[in-house]
Amino acid sequence: VQLVESGGGLVQAGGSLRLSCAASGVRFDDYAIGWFRQAPGKERDAVSCVSSHTGVSWYVHSLKGRFTIASDNANKPVYLQMTSLTPEDTATYSCAAAETCCAKCGPYGIDSWGKGTPVTVSS
Repeated sequence: VQLVESGGGLVQAGGSLRLSCAASGVRFDDYAIGWFRQAPGKERDAVSCVSSHTGVSWYVHSLKGRFTIASDNANKPVYLQMTSLTPEDTATYSCAAAETCCAKCGPYGIDSWGKGTPVTVSS
């Protein structure tokens, strides 16, 4: 499984970005897709996940309402729409193929990682 993220960049506080996770070698309904982020000097944290197979999605509580994950179908990228961005959202965002997306606990059983796309939010 090869995952490639895109859509990161520099945005002003209050702005929006849409990240994309494209996969090759697999259909998205073979895996759940999780989005993670790692800020400088911090651990990588799960942000959201979705399973097109089960229809389950999950968000970390602190980002609910600002971030939206979307998966149109098994052959298209998975998107992470981010709105009302703040400097605290600055991080490298990565997607991963996961065994499942748990509705209460997020992605687990990570199989493959993308290299990530950097997001910088200026104040």
